[in-house]
Amino acid sequence: MNDCDIGVYGLAVMGQNLALNIADHDFNVAVYNRTTLRIKTFMQEEVADRSVKAAYELPEFVNLLRTPRIILVMVKAGFAIDAVIDDLKPYLQAGDIIIDGGNSHYRDSERRAELLSEHEIHYIGMGVSGGEDGARLGPSLMPGGPLEAYQRVEAILKAIAAKVGNEPCVAYLGPHGVGHYVKMVHNGIEYAIMQAIAEVYDLMRRDAGMTPQQISEVFRRWNKGPLSSFLIEITGHLLTHTAADTGEPLIDLILDRAQQKGTGKWTIQDALDIAVPVPTISAAVDARVISSLKEAREKASSILQGPLAGFEMEQDKLVKVLEQALLATMICSYAQGFDVLRVASQGYDYHLDLSQVARIWRAGCIIRADMLNMISDAFAMHNNLPNLMLAPHFAQSLQDIQSGWREVVQLAVQNGIPVPAISSALAYYDSYRSARLPANLIQAQRDYFGAHTYERIDREGQFHTLWEQ
Repeated sequence: MNDCDIGVYGLAVMGQNLALNIADHDFNVAVYNRTTLRIKTFMQEEVADRSVKAAYELPEFVNLLRTPRIILVMVKAGFAIDAVIDDLKPYLQAGDIIIDGGNSHYRDSERRAELLSEHEIHYIGMGVSGGEDGARLGPSLMPGGPLEAYQRVEAILKAIAAKVGNEPCVAYLGPHGVGHYVKMVHNGIEYAIMQAIAEVYDLMRRDAGMTPQQISEVFRRWNKGPLSSFLIEITGHLLTHTAADTGEPLIDLILDRAQQKGTGKWTIQDALDIAVPVPTISAAVDARVISSLKEAREKASSILQGPLAGFEMEQDKLVKVLEQALLATMICSYAQGFDVLRVASQGYDYHLDLSQVARIWRAGCIIRADMLNMISDAFAMHNNLPNLMLAPHFAQSLQDIQSGWREVVQLAVQNGIPVPAISSALAYYDSYRSARLPANLIQAQRDYFGAHTYERIDREGQFHTLWEQ
């Protein structure tokens, strides 16, 4: 009876698709869900002749698994995962493995790992990216936890992961909660790139008056060049859709109020804790928050005035400089994310291989892009690279496209169109390349009102001045 290679606990869309993906790769799968109806519906409508067995009680589910057992938990992050672990624990034994495939906070993963280790049960916190289609056809997988536990599940994960050529987009990332940490940063980068794309769309729509169909054609063309990526591809596609009930472009009927699930915020919070600047990721999260203030914005639009006279740019030139600005912002977004991973790896003893992280993001995940091949190569060739922008290829690219990038920010400011991601990325680039910043004045102010002391450029030590004297 206990001949199943893995159990999947949780049959929402992601859990169902991963179960089917695993079964399609010749593994025997047991499935369980707290709602019996969902199990029955899944078995009747989705399983067909695949090697999937259903359990309707938890002990039955556990007993379907060969020992030592492997259980993939696909339920909502937070208290639900803790509840599932509490339910499973009485039925598990030493050597069994729980894989948490939800969007858990990495500190929760570390807490759960420590709790389960007391019972000699292994916990793997695994980031899963790619959405519903990725789960079904091949996601990017980011597992972290005990190496011996990963080695036991490696064959399954490599089989179901997205592939670049024959290389699966999964790798052992390290100990503790590193899997969910990497997924958290992945999502932070995702926020930044999505916001930058939205800003470029907005400039074409509002400033140039281009139609969604015209903008779609631009994105489709961009997807054949340096910007080639999943997010650029789907943007070109979705802009062509029309509403079935009105015949209008669907994009024009969608309310401009963006939602979020918290992973972008987590990235910013941890970046602040480890003193890594992520202004573009932060700008993207702020943009989503301000988008939620729909009623306030509508009222403010009739009170707060923008520039009286705007600045016009010929459409072909606008499209060209927007491509440059978007490419530069994408580079800076990746640079900020990888800088967080670099510093966290040192501070949290993750021992991350950044080149490997870039490799497993090349397919399956939401931020997959051709650029990740060059990012992987950059970190492979320069082991101690302090920032992606300093890699020769990217340093040259930013130099070559910065003129158009600056023109876009100028155009947006002069026309009163917000571009928080693009402009913050430019400020990040200019700040990072500045040998001297005005922080000396800030230090003087801090010393003036709080006696916080300051350092000098001409001698060692800490200094304090009685400024009022």
